[in-house]
Amino acid sequence: MTRTVIFDSPFLLGFDDMRLLIDRVGRSHDNYPPYNVESLSPDHIRISIAVAGFTADQLRIEVRGAHLTVSATRDRAGEAPDRDYLHRGIALRGFNRAFVLSDGLEITGASLAYGLLHIDLVRPKPSDEVRIIPIEVMG
Repeated sequence: MTRTVIFDSPFLLGFDDMRLLIDRVGRSHDNYPPYNVESLSPDHIRISIAVAGFTADQLRIEVRGAHLTVSATRDRAGEAPDRDYLHRGIALRGFNRAFVLSDGLEITGASLAYGLLHIDLVRPKPSDEVRIIPIEVMG
């Protein structure tokens, strides 16, 4: 069975990055840590990630192009090695959680409260400006 590649259409010029993003999202299967994405207003989006057990210095938020990556590293130096767990259900492993941002979406801040990392994003107002493209005559 062959896979139809919709991005090879002449009507979708310049969407090569979109194909890579779709392939990347399709490979992502890890559900740790859980997160919410909520619309606080038409122009304000908040991503909330459950990061209980992590401190602010163990978390890193990075934006590279259209990719937002939240990662955490867990330092086990502070844990007592002689603990004997009867049940260990709290995951304390590091993670990488990636999001793809639409064009123009800007991060306005991040906060850590009650085990939740909140990342606030603002969508700029769309412009109604009409741009006329001049035509250069070449001979």
